[in-house]
Amino acid sequence: MSIRVLIKEYPHRAIALTTTSHALILRHSSTSTEHNGSANHSQTSLNGNGTAGARAMVEFSKIEEVDLTEYRPLNMVNAHGTLGLITVNGDIFLVVVNGASKVATIRPGETIQRIHSVGFYCLNSSNYDALLNDEVNPYPTDTVDDEGFEMGFGKGKGESPLEHPCLALKKLLSSGTFYYSSDFDLTRRLQDRSSDAATVSIDSLDAGFLWNSYMIQPLVDFRSRLSPREKEGLDASGILTSAIRGFALTITIPSSSAPIRTSRSGLPSSMTLISRLSCRRAGTRFNARGIDDDGNVANFVETETIYWAPSGVCFSYIQVRGSVPIFWEQQTSLMPGQQKLTITRSPEATQPAFDKHFENLELSYGAIHVVNLLSNEKPNEVELTHRYRYHIRNSPLNFGDEKGFSKEHELIKLTEYDFHAETRGPGGYEMASMISQWIQHSADGFAYYLSEETEEHVRAIGQDHVIRRPTAILQQEGVFRTNCLDCLDRTNLVQTIISKMALEIFLSHKGLGANGDFWVRHSSMWADNGDALSRIYAGTGALKSSFTRHGKMSLAGALADARKSATRMYINNFADKGRQNMIDMLLGRLMGQVPVHLYDPINDYVVAELTRRSAEYTESEVVHILVGTFNLNGKTHGIDEDLSPWLCPDVHPSQQCPEIVAVGFQEIVELSPQQIMSTDPARRQKWEAAVRRCLNANAAKHGKEEYVLLRGGQLVGASLSVFVRANALKLIKNVEGSLKKTGMSGIAGNKGAVAIRMEYANTSIVFVTAHLAAGFGNYEERNRDYKTISHGLRFQRNRSIEDHDTVIWLGDFNYRIGLSREKVDRLCHVGDIETLYDNDQLNVNMVAGLTFPYYSEARITFMPTYKYDLGTDIYDTSEKARIPAWCDRVLRKGDNIRQINYDAAPLKFSDHRPVYATFQCLISKVDEKKKEQLSQEMYLQRRGVVGDTRAGGVMEETDDEDLIGYDSIEPGLPPASSDRRKWWLDNGLPARSRVQPPSNDHFPNPNRPSNPFTPSPEPDWVDIKRERAGGRPEPPPTRGTARAHTVDFNNSSTQGSSTPSSNKNPMARRLIVPPYSANSAAPSNPSPNPIPNLDGTRDRNRDPRTTNLSRTPSNASTHSLPAFPTRQLHPPPVLSNLSQQIARKPAPPPIPNKKPSLLSNTMSPSPPPLKYRDEPQQSRPQPPPPRRSMAPPIHSNRTPQSLDERGGGGDGDPERPPLPPRTGTGLSTASRGSHGNRGPGAVNLLDDDPGEELEGLKGWEVLRPV
Repeated sequence: MSIRVLIKEYPHRAIALTTTSHALILRHSSTSTEHNGSANHSQTSLNGNGTAGARAMVEFSKIEEVDLTEYRPLNMVNAHGTLGLITVNGDIFLVVVNGASKVATIRPGETIQRIHSVGFYCLNSSNYDALLNDEVNPYPTDTVDDEGFEMGFGKGKGESPLEHPCLALKKLLSSGTFYYSSDFDLTRRLQDRSSDAATVSIDSLDAGFLWNSYMIQPLVDFRSRLSPREKEGLDASGILTSAIRGFALTITIPSSSAPIRTSRSGLPSSMTLISRLSCRRAGTRFNARGIDDDGNVANFVETETIYWAPSGVCFSYIQVRGSVPIFWEQQTSLMPGQQKLTITRSPEATQPAFDKHFENLELSYGAIHVVNLLSNEKPNEVELTHRYRYHIRNSPLNFGDEKGFSKEHELIKLTEYDFHAETRGPGGYEMASMISQWIQHSADGFAYYLSEETEEHVRAIGQDHVIRRPTAILQQEGVFRTNCLDCLDRTNLVQTIISKMALEIFLSHKGLGANGDFWVRHSSMWADNGDALSRIYAGTGALKSSFTRHGKMSLAGALADARKSATRMYINNFADKGRQNMIDMLLGRLMGQVPVHLYDPINDYVVAELTRRSAEYTESEVVHILVGTFNLNGKTHGIDEDLSPWLCPDVHPSQQCPEIVAVGFQEIVELSPQQIMSTDPARRQKWEAAVRRCLNANAAKHGKEEYVLLRGGQLVGASLSVFVRANALKLIKNVEGSLKKTGMSGIAGNKGAVAIRMEYANTSIVFVTAHLAAGFGNYEERNRDYKTISHGLRFQRNRSIEDHDTVIWLGDFNYRIGLSREKVDRLCHVGDIETLYDNDQLNVNMVAGLTFPYYSEARITFMPTYKYDLGTDIYDTSEKARIPAWCDRVLRKGDNIRQINYDAAPLKFSDHRPVYATFQCLISKVDEKKKEQLSQEMYLQRRGVVGDTRAGGVMEETDDEDLIGYDSIEPGLPPASSDRRKWWLDNGLPARSRVQPPSNDHFPNPNRPSNPFTPSPEPDWVDIKRERAGGRPEPPPTRGTARAHTVDFNNSSTQGSSTPSSNKNPMARRLIVPPYSANSAAPSNPSPNPIPNLDGTRDRNRDPRTTNLSRTPSNASTHSLPAFPTRQLHPPPVLSNLSQQIARKPAPPPIPNKKPSLLSNTMSPSPPPLKYRDEPQQSRPQPPPPRRSMAPPIHSNRTPQSLDERGGGGDGDPERPPLPPRTGTGLSTASRGSHGNRGPGAVNLLDDDPGEELEGLKGWEVLRPV
């Protein structure tokens, strides 16, 4: 599909990728990256490298919904898709495939494109738009450098005034080693992908072979947040592209040379070779060697040989190559063959990574046959071989003879073949073909993947249709893993031989053969493959390619090999470091590399809201399911028997005629080597007809609709058929089937699984029938079979078994009862099922978490179902005397399924008894129309809120776009804020509160909770009456003296207290300004300690009767402290009796800002400003612990004296504490005379008449700051 690249500069830069139906618009968000260097900015990134991610807006819409009038084409060449986004030097670049050519066609409609030109378009800057020196010139001229890049006239390489920062990346991606396909999943082999896939789902690709996984991940994350309809549109548009690195080529085989010929058509056959290089440990020759701790090896390549014939036959064979899987390194050297090799870890430290590597191979491919081509003469290679052999011998995949397992059951086999020694003689490289005698047995056992087109008759809308679809006949069960030192030259030649062996085995099974022209084309294709992989890893073409191509070594080929060796030496020593950096940058592995985060302010919100409000458009319905499993032991005479005891059991009427019936058979055919190599569907079809007759007879009896066969599948002896009632067909969609073999070699390859999945309304259901490994003691092998099936069985879009809402396993799992035959017979006779079940291998392994994790099985109430004498209820009486066991089981998983029945049926024509189970399943049904309507409403509503702050909008950028999508975390709480948007200033609110009390007698209510958002019955204000002497008004205070201070409202010992609230709230606490009191108001009961201001002064003319407040002297101990220096800047406050009531840390000493002389009696305090409150105290706390003081203790029994009685300070109390000294005055000297009494000769240089003011400071304690 043609894709146009459009750009818009104003009011903000945006790039659009458009097709005929949709547009993907990307816009840089500068506000999200401008604080990347800030200390307060988040330093968390997607790849955890300590840098913040760059952000960009994204929008995917229909073409008619986007205004593209202001966009212009960036170039005249249409693009083929995007590889993703990458940041280079702080700039975000969109990577677009500009040029590609078709190089392979696997089957009709499945093409592969090779990338030969890539463009990097900056999302946030126009500086690089006009650069031409990074364009590939397809026509050779004088202005093109050696690598095919335009330099311009009169310029040498690197002389451009401004070089594109992505030039090296562009050269890497345009080197012709990257491939993509918009028709199918190129990252997976033919055996692992479904032929039903209509489009390529970018999120289901194998990340191990996806080289643009780092760049495409932001777009994959964005796709995951789209609605299903938009996902389908994005996938169908082909905008998102997946790239592999390696090799791909199709060679056409004319009908005259084709081994499989069709008489009806003269169409040619095709042979395709695909090599997928892993990106997990990617690198150049001497920079990437051996294994890493995750089990990934260097130069790991999966190579697939595919042969397709016009008759619909498709053959596929997989091989892998990879570096020796231990920790080793090799240094570069200018002398060929002198590179020093070092093994960097001990065997014990290497084994875990080695085991990870081979466990991953076994899960993906099955059994492994290692072909080691290292030399037995070169010391470096001999050391690697010894370690390789040691780790294979200690691998857990090889059980060893001590457990009683034969060599046939080893999952890793090793063949050591010294390639150089074997080909040194007169036979030359032709002697390499002798390796076939060592690996022939494994090649026969591993088999190959084979599919054939079959015709299915489907009736839809009252008409019969014939559908041709590929059907899997055989699956490859193992893989050859070949290696030499570099895994290039020797490896490619031996892999060519193995590929030829596999094709010969396939043709021999068909009774066919191939002529010489066919094998010449095959060898030429493999030679091209070796050259391509060698250029990627070592920088030059492969050695020995002349022999691979022509079957013989010539002088020209030998000279070419010498030239390649010299070129490799130069490249490995001088160029590989830069190549390695580019590979690491492409894969996002450089330190400090910033990933890109994409967000859609409208769609992300709508998707989240739809999920939250799913109950508005979703309803539930209960459907009934019956599953049955039966090991037929290859018998057919039961087809005509009555199957109703098994398929129509006597259960509750609600369970009769369920909507879905799944029937699994094992050993549907007699297992023989001939049967294993092909699947005969005739036997399965006969049984399906018998099952359908039984179900329809029961449906007619109950007046229900008849059953139809939804889908059937078969793998050798295991088959699965799903039937549904006709009225349920309208709710079922996306029905798929899949197979997985678990056998290892030869006759042992008869085990495996067949699975069928569907979507019933909006609930996904999968049925899996499995036949696991036989043998009493093979429970570990059965556990591994389960893991292989669960991990390896895949449906369309890479869905696994675990990706479904409801999973039901049924089949012959072959788990036995771990007791002797005599004890089992005795327990069966008395019906002690509990003891039998306690010793059941499946039960024991599930409890231990070794198999079927999180699955459940209903309580077993029936006798063991295996093994009976045919036609009787007597357990095995043959000389083998097999122990009775529950081999046939049904397991379930899902929180929407409930099992009702679980029992065996008395059908006796097999040595097994059939087992059935019935279920109730809760199905969710989504009203798509209502969901779409709700989605549109929310979309329009959100668009009104967001406005043009989106990728396709026209509004200029603001900082507030970062806030889009960040609403309040809970109802009633404000939304997020930023430097430019503060929710407390919305709607014109002032920056500071202007709330005023109703009057000067009102204070904030201390009984209200501290959180203003918490509902409370308490009023905001309380009225506290105060007495004023003489009714004189309170003038405003002098600047700097209006200091709030702590006031005690609850002094119960004060005489004549008139505070109204002192009884209501004994713990009331206020911060107020001292009120004004007249000089003429003589106090009748004066307070000895007038309330101080926070700057250390006291109001001399204050009438204590006005507020009836008093302070009690502190009883803090001072005797344990050393003498405090005389220099004291701040007079500390007095500890009042309020401090003894409220366990609260005292405030730090205040800072005086006015001289005492300025605070004369002519200055009156201001009216009280806004008062504050603390949290209410419900109970009186204990007094705080004593604070240390620098002053002598004050005795609390001292007689109170008023200011008038003390006068000017002539006769002071001898126990009164010393006054706080003032720096730079004579105060400290004068006050040192007699504990604070000033002598007549004392002179204060700063204060005009400080006597009265200093008298007001008496009673202070000097506290040492904490």
